[in-house]
Amino acid sequence: MTPVELSRTVLGAVRRAVDDGVLDVAVPERVKVTAPGPGGCGDYATNIALQLARPAGQPPLHVAEILRTRLAASDGVRDVVVTGPGFLNITLGGAAGVDLVAEILRRGPRYGFVDEPSGEVVHLHAPCEVRAVVVMDVVGRLLRSQGVDVTTTSCDDGVVEGEWITVLGVPGCEDEGVPGQAASSAGHVIQPVPAPASPLHLGRDAGRWALLHSAGHDRPRISDEHLVQREGNPLFRVRYAHARIRALSRNAADLGFRAEPGPIEPDGDPAHPAGAPAHPTGTPTPAGTSVPTPDAPQAPPTPRPPHPLLHPLADHPRVLAQAAAHRAPDRLARHLVSVADAVLPLLPAVLPRGAEKPSATHRARLALAEAAGAVLAGGLSLLGIDAPEHL
Repeated sequence: MTPVELSRTVLGAVRRAVDDGVLDVAVPERVKVTAPGPGGCGDYATNIALQLARPAGQPPLHVAEILRTRLAASDGVRDVVVTGPGFLNITLGGAAGVDLVAEILRRGPRYGFVDEPSGEVVHLHAPCEVRAVVVMDVVGRLLRSQGVDVTTTSCDDGVVEGEWITVLGVPGCEDEGVPGQAASSAGHVIQPVPAPASPLHLGRDAGRWALLHSAGHDRPRISDEHLVQREGNPLFRVRYAHARIRALSRNAADLGFRAEPGPIEPDGDPAHPAGAPAHPTGTPTPAGTSVPTPDAPQAPPTPRPPHPLLHPLADHPRVLAQAAAHRAPDRLARHLVSVADAVLPLLPAVLPRGAEKPSATHRARLALAEAAGAVLAGGLSLLGIDAPEHL
């Protein structure tokens, strides 16, 4: 179950509660599901009970309990726990992560994009300043990814510096709008804190990253640190992660196997299936073995937490939507860093080692890595930055 599908499932639980007469509220158009916060548990969480409590005239915990019972009975949901003032923490069935990876691989770099036009038309205008022009270019890409029809203009005199086009890859005014056209009352002026220096010496990729990675209200750092190929450089980590994933796919093909979504342990250990105890119940012997004790009580299996990479992957559509809505490409840039940092520890375990034969676990790991690669490629493309095959 993907986050979008889970959102629909939560909405279905709200509708059933309304139809049963236990909630007297207007059913919202959408429900936001996120990774659980501090004190939460499971795969996803939602604050829908807190949102509905006031219009329903009932305490949030009572609304949460009404929705919990209906959510718990939904297909694909294994457990629902109420925490805090009324947060619903949802644990999905064992195939949830598998379905998410399969959906990302199916969609490729367009995962998180909206296919149908939204009907919204937005005009963007930027003053004749390099950071404003680059940010406007990326905001336009983000809005288009969400089905919005976008027109853009920049520089009141209709002239964009030639090197901004040739080095940084921003479109000329004639490509996106009417030269010299001012922002209309229905438009949006892109005006971040100006760059303190020209980024042209950094080249396209590092130059754009330097202008985009900081929030619009922060002063960007224009320095050679963005060119350094070390793990302290966020841009390097993102591009390196993508290049490593592409190399692993090529190496896997050479070994005769390909990605197939499947269950994977959070720590990458395939030795024990999810929910199985690490050691059999019994009395340990000095040799480290275990003698089964037939009458010993059997502890219920503890569900394994999802792989830490699944949360940032599942959150990608929400990040794209929020980055577009708030005209904030820095949100996407920071999200890509989170994806890269989550996938890099997985990569050393993707390929078989030594005489080891490719297994279902290796194929599942490769699928998870390639899903991260698709998110990184799509995100970098929206930022106007190259996703390298080699690095």
